[in-house]
Amino acid sequence: MNFEARFGVYPTMVTPYKNGKVDMDGARALVDWYWKQGCDGIFADCQSSEILYLSLEERVELLRTVMAEVRRLAEQEPERPRMMVVASGHVGETFDEQVRELNAIAAEGPDALILITNRMDIANTSDEQWIADTERLIAKLPADMPLGMYECPKPYKRLLTDRMLRWCVENGRFYFIKDTCCDADMIRRRLEICRGSHLKIFNANAQTLLQCMRDGAHGYCGVMANFHPDLYIRLLKSDLNSREASLLQDFLGLAATIEALTYPCCAKYYLDRFEGVPMEWTARSADSSQLTAYQRACVDQMAELANEIRNSAR
Repeated sequence: MNFEARFGVYPTMVTPYKNGKVDMDGARALVDWYWKQGCDGIFADCQSSEILYLSLEERVELLRTVMAEVRRLAEQEPERPRMMVVASGHVGETFDEQVRELNAIAAEGPDALILITNRMDIANTSDEQWIADTERLIAKLPADMPLGMYECPKPYKRLLTDRMLRWCVENGRFYFIKDTCCDADMIRRRLEICRGSHLKIFNANAQTLLQCMRDGAHGYCGVMANFHPDLYIRLLKSDLNSREASLLQDFLGLAATIEALTYPCCAKYYLDRFEGVPMEWTARSADSSQLTAYQRACVDQMAELANEIRNSAR
C-alpha cells in the first residue's frame, strides 16, 4: 500500500445545518474555506461533525459531499496538492453495526478510514481484548484501505496504551493517529514507539503543540483549525525554536480555551460572523441558546487579536 499521511493541519470539520437538516451547500462552503486557508487535509465525520447525532445516511452523504468538493478544488488548482480527507463515522455499539458503517464510509473513498478507540472492547476490559476486537473488525474492512485511530472523548475517552500503539505499528495497516492525550511527555513516548514506521501522530491539543512538533509530530488535527488554521500552518512552517514560534504558541494555547464554550456553536458563529462561511449557529450536540452574548464577545476578542497577529507578520 503506497500511502503516507501528509504533514500539516487538518481541521476537525463541523457540520452545518439548515432548518434542522444537514446543509450540504454549507459543507461545500466550509471545505472551500479550508482550502483557501491552506489546510493540508480535513478530518470529516469526526466528533466535531457530531457523528453521534447523525444518521449513517447523513454521515455518508456528508463525506460524499466533502470528497466531491475536495476533488473539484484540486482540479481547479492542479499545481497544488489535493487536501487529504480522513474520515470516521464510527459510532456503532455492535460489531455488525460497526462493520456496516465503516464499510459505507470506506466506499466513499477517503484517504484513510479512522477507527475510534472506544468502540473496540467497549467495556474497557484489557489491552488484549481491544487488540482482539480490532483484529476482528479490520478483517471485515477493505484490505487496501489505509486506517487510523482517533481517541475520541465520547462516549468516553480511551487512550492508546503503549501495548496498543505497538500493536498498531506492528500490524502495518495504520497510518494516522489523532492524539487527544494532551500530555507532551506521553506524546514524546508515543513518537518514539512510532519512529521508523509509517504511523504518524497528529496532535489535537493546542497547548502542547509546539513541544510535540519539536519532538517530531506530523501535524495538528483539532478543533481550533475551525477558527484560525492559517496560524497553525504558520506555526508548523516556522523555525520551531524561534521566539516567533514561542509567542505564536502562547496565543494559540490561550485562544484554544474558546473550545470550552458552547462548541461547535461557537465555531459556527465565528465562521459565519468573521469568515463569511454562511451557516446557522445551531447544533444537535449542544444548545445554541447557551452561546450567550458573553461567549460571543469572547470569540470576538479572540478574532480581533488573531487579526493583529496576522497583520504583525506582514
